Amino acid sequence: MTVFGSARWGILPQSQTVVGTCDYIVIGGGSTGCVVASRMSEDADVSVVLLEEGPNDVNPYIHIPGAYYKTAQGPLLKRMAWEPTVDQSRDPAPTMVQARVLGGGSSVNAMIYIRGVPADYAGWEELGAKGWAYDDVLPYFLRSEDNNRFCNEVHGVGGPLGVSDIDQIHPLTRAWLHACQQAGLPYNQDFNSGDQAGCGLYQITARNGRRSSAATAFLKPARHRPNLRVQTRACVSRIIVEQGRATGVEYVVNGRKWILRAEREVILSAGAIASPKLLMLSGIGPADALREHGIQVEADLPGVGQNLQDHIEMSLVYQLNGPHSYDKYKKARWKAAAGLNYLLFRGGPASSNLIEGGAFWWGNRNETIPDVQFFMVVGAGIEEGVDTVPGGNGCTVNLGQIRPRSRGEVTLKSANPADDPRVAPRYFSDPYDLDAVTEGTMAALDIMEKPAIQRYIAARRTPSATMKTRADIRNFCMRTAHAALHPAGTCRIGQDTMAVVDPALRVHGINGLRVADASIMPTLISGNPNAVCIMIGERAAGFLKESP
Repeated sequence: MTVFGSARWGILPQSQTVVGTCDYIVIGGGSTGCVVASRMSEDADVSVVLLEEGPNDVNPYIHIPGAYYKTAQGPLLKRMAWEPTVDQSRDPAPTMVQARVLGGGSSVNAMIYIRGVPADYAGWEELGAKGWAYDDVLPYFLRSEDNNRFCNEVHGVGGPLGVSDIDQIHPLTRAWLHACQQAGLPYNQDFNSGDQAGCGLYQITARNGRRSSAATAFLKPARHRPNLRVQTRACVSRIIVEQGRATGVEYVVNGRKWILRAEREVILSAGAIASPKLLMLSGIGPADALREHGIQVEADLPGVGQNLQDHIEMSLVYQLNGPHSYDKYKKARWKAAAGLNYLLFRGGPASSNLIEGGAFWWGNRNETIPDVQFFMVVGAGIEEGVDTVPGGNGCTVNLGQIRPRSRGEVTLKSANPADDPRVAPRYFSDPYDLDAVTEGTMAALDIMEKPAIQRYIAARRTPSATMKTRADIRNFCMRTAHAALHPAGTCRIGQDTMAVVDPALRVHGINGLRVADASIMPTLISGNPNAVCIMIGERAAGFLKESP
């Protein structure tokens, strides 16, 4: 086993540069990186170092499902301005978000557990991701999963990741699901069965009323292992490449530079924005662009940073005619009651992720499978933490185009690691996406007109009730659509000239280096991608263990 050299847990050296050694370096302690580090450290004969830019996941809001809107603000997120297309100007400038905490997105998201559908992975294979078909990836989903309701051919029990029904289901959620059925949507018992169509209740990554993040599910049980070292607040500035091989990384903690060497491999799991940035800073990317920044080219890979995609979302806000949503818990006495319930019984509103029900349906009827996802948010302004309707009682329907055709890019602004990259998602650059969002919005508005939910509604606030025609709604979508913050695709799997990694996640042209995170997806899956990132971590660990 390779030792960690002079670097010891929690002790910073006095020198500016320290040379340590381990077998595997994992860059990024997010949903994928935590899985890779945990699985690789199961072998006592290898040493693993996990480097995470953010802090440990000690913020109490992380672990309470109902407090996720708190984690969606503040220092646990790193915000980077993105460049809108010409007719999507925003004031203030919009931001792309990446989690900056141990556990990554799994520590700050709404915990919704979605895998996508078999057609997503068939599409991956068609684009060059051989061995990533649905039947290939399903065993890795099952390996991770500990489901509290299902145990069958598509669901597992006994894995590290808690996947649970939401015990607290608000009456307004049930009313909305009734309204969906009145609008013609069938009820779907399991969005992860392989068939998403219809409405139903989400399962979330939680266990016994607490968030089950990648950090708590995978990394926490492994942190006692002597062959695993976790270094938080470590900002990686470059991957060291020597004679075509990744041999280590350079990173900074508290202003001090460390150089850590990898005897076997470096695994880059920094996310779809930071991973291509770090590759380019390390000389791996489009050669001409790297030379413009004075970066020595180690591998000319023009696809690094390209193929950026994200789900684009709309938010429809309604004013309620009474305290019919979780908004009432913003008042001190109700907040105290909810807190006491959670403290004593791990139940009540704080055990809910506040987005209990949803649906998958069609924005474009020419599609064979649903292309729009709906979320019933039982409150107005919950995600922003503010009241947004008169009287303070409201609800929100979010919807997103889940198989976008628009593509953007991530490029360098400079060779300075401290500078954010240039992020250009180019939402709606393909008109197909705007058409789907428009039709999805009209479907959501229609659902909210059904009797089951209308008896709770005082007024439609956003969009204005004066907006009635399809042209009105299309214009509304163009002006107000926002990022779902599911960036992916910027280091995609494939064998063509624009691919960055091969099907075993090895970076083309560089030995000893793999990428494992959302950036390797050829296309986004149909829904929230966190479960897929965990699956990618399981697969990456399998590839590493099989490697000689």
